[in-house]
Amino acid sequence: MKSSFKIFLKANERIFINGAVIRVDRKVSLELLNDVQFLLENHVLQAEDATTPLRQLYFIVQVMVMSPADKESAMPLFRESLPGLITAFSNQKILSELKHVDRLVTEEKYYEALKTIRGLYPVEEAILEKHPARAELVVEPTPLKVANAG
Repeated sequence: MKSSFKIFLKANERIFINGAVIRVDRKVSLELLNDVQFLLENHVLQAEDATTPLRQLYFIVQVMVMSPADKESAMPLFRESLPGLITAFSNQKILSELKHVDRLVTEEKYYEALKTIRGLYPVEEAILEKHPARAELVVEPTPLKVANAG
């Protein structure tokens, strides 16, 4: 982040900042004044919901944000998953955005990477609806567990 970033939270909402889980007790706005890794609670994907290739990739990147101690074990999974996804998809929007996600993760801009992946969900959903057999491209769910995610 080059400038401040303002976030608005509702009462009892959580935010994950640099691996810390923060819950607010009332409506509040936070202004992040420096470069931090964060994830809003409503963007957290549970492991059991990582049921498509892009959702699994999202989950891997999410681990890097929510559990920085697990980043080193998540990065090889990311590096293994991405080439398979690029090979599996022929949609140019997905291919272009996956290459962008690769750059963002390399630059440790995880929030932007997650946002980009989430933006591809509708495209992936349309592909899987047209070609149900492609759902078999989903790799086995990752064994990564995130502490304090629940």
